[in-house]
Amino acid sequence: MARCLIIGCGCRGRSLARELVARGVAVRGTTRNANRLAEIETVGAEAQLGDPDRVATLQPALEHVTIVCLLLGSATGAEDQLAELHSSRLEMLLTRMVDTTVRGVAYEAAGSLPAPVLTGGARRVQDACAEAKIPHALITHDPDDHRAWLAGAVQTVQALLPSAGY
Repeated sequence: MARCLIIGCGCRGRSLARELVARGVAVRGTTRNANRLAEIETVGAEAQLGDPDRVATLQPALEHVTIVCLLLGSATGAEDQLAELHSSRLEMLLTRMVDTTVRGVAYEAAGSLPAPVLTGGARRVQDACAEAKIPHALITHDPDDHRAWLAGAVQTVQALLPSAGY
C-alpha cells in the first residue's frame, strides 16, 4: 500500500488527507503543534509531530513513505524564516529523502507566500528530484479556490503513484 506524507497538514492538508484515505492511500500528516495532532487523526491519517524548519524532526515521518506532499505555500512566520523554509531547509529535506522509500514529491508552488519564494522552492524540488531520479510534480492551483485546489492536489498525488510503483 502506498503511504503519502503530508508536510504541513493544516486545513488544506487535512482535506487532501481525507480524500486520499477515501481512495485507499495510507496518509501520515505532520504538524509542528502537538495540539493539532488529534485534528489530523480525525480525517483518518496518522499524525506525527514534525517541524519543516527543523528538518531532523521530519526524519521519522519519512519512514515507509512513498509520496511526500510539501504543502507550505501559505506557511506563516517571519519573512526570512519562510525564505529559508523554501530554500536551505527544503534542500536539506530533499537531500534526506534520497536514501528513503520516497518515490515521488509534490510541492505546493502556489499560496500566499511571495512568488519568488515559491518559484525558487519549485526550482529546488525540480533540480533535486531530477538529480535523484525521483518523480515530482507541482501543485499550482490557487489555494483560495479550495475545491479546485483539492481536486488538483489529489490529481497530482494520483499521477505520482504509478511512477512510484502503485
